[in-house]
Amino acid sequence: MTPPEIGRLGEDDARWVAARIAEAFMVLDQPRWLVPDEAKRESVLAGNFEIIVDHATRHGLVFGTEDRAGVAVWLPSVGEPLPPPEDYDTRLASACGEWTPNFVHLDELFAANHPHDDHHHLALLAVRPDRQGQGVGSALLRHHHAWLDANGMPAYLEASSETSRDLYARHGYRVAEPFRLPDGTPFWPMWREPVAG
Repeated sequence: MTPPEIGRLGEDDARWVAARIAEAFMVLDQPRWLVPDEAKRESVLAGNFEIIVDHATRHGLVFGTEDRAGVAVWLPSVGEPLPPPEDYDTRLASACGEWTPNFVHLDELFAANHPHDDHHHLALLAVRPDRQGQGVGSALLRHHHAWLDANGMPAYLEASSETSRDLYARHGYRVAEPFRLPDGTPFWPMWREPVAG
């Protein structure tokens, strides 16, 4: 199978990228805790992800396959911390409504477990459900790993399922002890050292 064409995306793409991520993440356990109402879960997730994706188009890197099947959202964590998204608290409350405290808790959990050494953070990687298991996620990883390796830059992520954890392990990420949501659902922090050429 021919690897998908991958390009950098911009601010005008934030909404569909966020929708793609929300669609892909609906099968995960974490969103059930974040938004217990199944009928509203996908739209709330999409609203939350749009804040992150929009921020990454300005301060990081957002990549997508030409057919929009897969997307990857990277945020550099190098030197001084990035500023928070503009009007973050207001936008979060608007997107997440009554479940805003759950998303604030998630933000705090991620911050408490985030490494301090310079790295690029893979904040989000998502593939359309009918295209999963076909190499789209791997192609997106290889795309930015090539730059990371050439520039001697480590990478970090939080895997949200055993399947994604195993995928990332195949791409050189080492897993650490998981941290958990209040209901016990785990995230696996993972770190990848750059591969010398």
